[in-house]
This record gives sequence, C-alpha cells and structure tokens, in this order.
Amino acid sequence: MNSNTTEVKQVATQLLAGILANPHIYSKVSDDMVRGQQEQDLIMLAIEMAESLIEKVDNKKT
Repeated sequence: MNSNTTEVKQVATQLLAGILANPHIYSKVSDDMVRGQQEQDLIMLAIEMAESLIEKVDNKKT
C-alpha cells in the first residue's frame, strides 16, 4: 500500500467519523447498519472528500 492510499484512508476515516457524529447530516442508522445505502453513500462521500483534500494540498506544495 503506497502512502497516498494510506493518506486517503486516514483522512476518509476522520471525515466519516465527523459526518456520523453530526446528527444534522446523519440522523439515524439504517436497518442494514453498515451495509445500508445511506452508510455506503456516506463512505463514498468521505473517500471523495479525502481524495480532493489531499489533491489540493499536493497542488499547493508544487
């Protein structure tokens, strides 16, 4: 696993934790728990946000 993959996973995990902890964004767990569509959508959103943030930071470094 390269460092970029590790970075994306770490940032996505932190973003997802923040999203799940905010009741205005995520008000209830679905009946399917982690396999529910809402949870999957939030996981994908967190990954996309993490990738975007890392890309922006990398672009500012150059």
